[in-house]
Amino acid sequence: MVETKARQAVVVGVDGSEPALHATRWAAREAVRRHVPLHLFNACVLPALGPHVAGSAEAGILEALIEQGHRWLRQARAEAWEADGGVELQTELRVGPAAGELIDESAHALMVVLGSRGLGGFRGMLVGSVSSAVAAHGHSPVVVVRGRMPADPPPESGPVVVGVDGSEVSEAAVAFAFEEAALRAVPLVAVHTWVDVSVAETWSALPFDVDWEAVEQDERRLLAERMAGWREKYPDVEVRQEVVRDRPVRGLLARAEGAQLIVVGSRGRHVLSGMGLGSTSQALLHHSECPVAVVRPS
Repeated sequence: MVETKARQAVVVGVDGSEPALHATRWAAREAVRRHVPLHLFNACVLPALGPHVAGSAEAGILEALIEQGHRWLRQARAEAWEADGGVELQTELRVGPAAGELIDESAHALMVVLGSRGLGGFRGMLVGSVSSAVAAHGHSPVVVVRGRMPADPPPESGPVVVGVDGSEVSEAAVAFAFEEAALRAVPLVAVHTWVDVSVAETWSALPFDVDWEAVEQDERRLLAERMAGWREKYPDVEVRQEVVRDRPVRGLLARAEGAQLIVVGSRGRHVLSGMGLGSTSQALLHHSECPVAVVRPS
């Protein structure tokens, strides 16, 4: 039975896997912090069975999949209550492909939370196909929960880290990161990488000199300007500004050691419009040792 949903809930994908249970516990605490319901969501789809399978057999298989989904939802409900007994819970089961159903659901969600990979993932994959697809195409912020290894529980201490590149996409990520840091009462580390190594190598062959010190000063000024308004809005959040001459992924990962959350935009300023995720977001989903929030402008 589907319960009535609020339009703005924290939605978590449930599939019975250990990463999904980690995501459920993380999402329960997040929902309580934000004073919104936690919406436990499962989608099941009938696999292609071929022309020789009778219709009655298909119906039986679908019924078994639905019952399995309800078992997973009951398990997730228990995990959410154990994580925080004050969480308000809603549940829903749909028949359809998980990625597509979650992307549709994200249009009405405050955020969507997923495990790093589900039961259908191949051994050795760092991020599952559903998590990748929803992070790339979801309408709301999407958080992929992971720890040092994909199946490990996420860290619960440390700062929030956000990547800042001066774009509109980055501004949405900064807004989300400040709110997360304020809710968790932890510092915010704002990381701005101001040159890509490959670009620097290309520039070194050109017949003119670059005043790298002046460039760095300009980039520090840019970051300070981007942070100024947010510092005023969130005066209680301790902000640490890091300007790094390095590739975005490497710069973010180096400064995210010991963090409890990394926040990035869905695409950086150098990525062609229309693409789902930029290379930085994709790489962080695969290599981060803490949950990654992918945020796009509203």
